[in-house]
Amino acid sequence: MLRVENLKFTVDTDTGTKNIIDNISFEIPDNKLVVITGPNGGGKSTLARLIAGIEKPTEGKIFFNNEDITDLSITERSKAGIGFAFQQPVKFKGIQVFDLIKLATGRQISVADACNYLSSVGLCARDYINREVNSSLSGGELKRIEIATVLAKKASLSIFDEPEAGIDLWSFKNLIDVFRNIRKNIENSSILIISHQERILDIADEIMIIKDGRLISKGSKTDILPDLLSTSSVVRSCIKAEGEEC
Repeated sequence: MLRVENLKFTVDTDTGTKNIIDNISFEIPDNKLVVITGPNGGGKSTLARLIAGIEKPTEGKIFFNNEDITDLSITERSKAGIGFAFQQPVKFKGIQVFDLIKLATGRQISVADACNYLSSVGLCARDYINREVNSSLSGGELKRIEIATVLAKKASLSIFDEPEAGIDLWSFKNLIDVFRNIRKNIENSSILIISHQERILDIADEIMIIKDGRLISKGSKTDILPDLLSTSSVVRSCIKAEGEEC
């Protein structure tokens, strides 16, 4: 379980100090798929980076499985069971897909094991297992390979920062199927997705809305989504249906 208490993240600007994350507290229980949404620039991705250890909070605490991880590095948090998928997947010239998946597991695995992870994200394993993780791969391919590495890590908490960013509509449809399958097989773990996409919101167990660095709403999909999609919602203009751009 993840627990965040009174989290703040501030930056210095020409006009003074700005609160990017402003006194946020929440819990994410095990076996849940939680989606964070809200207007652009509201602090969603910053919050994800704080949880992963890429950024350090100005104030507040982060607890993971009842351990205070506030001061742990990104490597230490990864070892503790937190996985992170970037909005724009990192390319690794000279590293093959098999090597990347093996690194993610932290142990020796067979090619067959790696192929199973690729198949789980809808990729034909024999076409990708020996490919380099470089610019020859499309955005959708890179996204799915990165998701395969997160699955291979078997993290207790997997964080995906706007997984739909930069991929085509066909790849997005496959991405939704991948997340549906992951959701069906959640066991003693949780998934946190940062997204504007209505179809991703629709597969969530819980939805959190972040606006101006504050948590303005959190609850079950049944309670949150109808109002979120209504014309009167303060964040409706930044929720995208399939094929739309925010």
